[in-house]
Amino acid sequence: MFVKVCGLRSAADVAAAVSAGADAVGFVFAESVRRVEVAEAKALASGVPSEVLTVGVFSGIPAGRAGEMALTAGLGAIQLHGDYPREAFAELADLPVRLIRATTLKESTDVRAGGWGEDMLLLDSPVAGSGQRWNLASLDGARPSGKWMLAGGLRADNVADAVRAARPWGVDVSSGVEVTRGAKDPGLIRDFVTTVRQLAAAG
Repeated sequence: MFVKVCGLRSAADVAAAVSAGADAVGFVFAESVRRVEVAEAKALASGVPSEVLTVGVFSGIPAGRAGEMALTAGLGAIQLHGDYPREAFAELADLPVRLIRATTLKESTDVRAGGWGEDMLLLDSPVAGSGQRWNLASLDGARPSGKWMLAGGLRADNVADAVRAARPWGVDVSSGVEVTRGAKDPGLIRDFVTTVRQLAAAG
């Protein structure tokens, strides 16, 4: 199962996620306590092994500008989070990066991973980065297909139940591996990734 650890702000955060076995690490450029500048993200991403995907998370930033920032930082993926139109993904389609469409589950949400030209779909709680869980029962009438990640209030002690209920291709965690808002804990990162790996191994 694909595991993304998001909202990293220090070399120690990145090292903890990589050593734990995360498949992707995320750097937030949106307004947030986890926000980093382009130069910071570039420095952090430079030490990430090539097999680990580096992701820039953007919200409220025009798609073209997001593309410029991600390329300058040397990132491997762009996550457009929130109310971006389909055209935003088309605008970025020719860039040498992977695209992630991150949104909340509404009646109108296209739950096909790749439906808007993205490589991965991420379904999050209504308030991104808040640590709030959402009603996974709503997936019963809108089961996503393809490469999609579940996010929103996940922690080491609840991710197994969430995965069994939602059956995602991957999971994304941020607040669930923090000791205080915005401050990651290496032990919590390790526990989360290990739990997901054990869950996947158990089938």
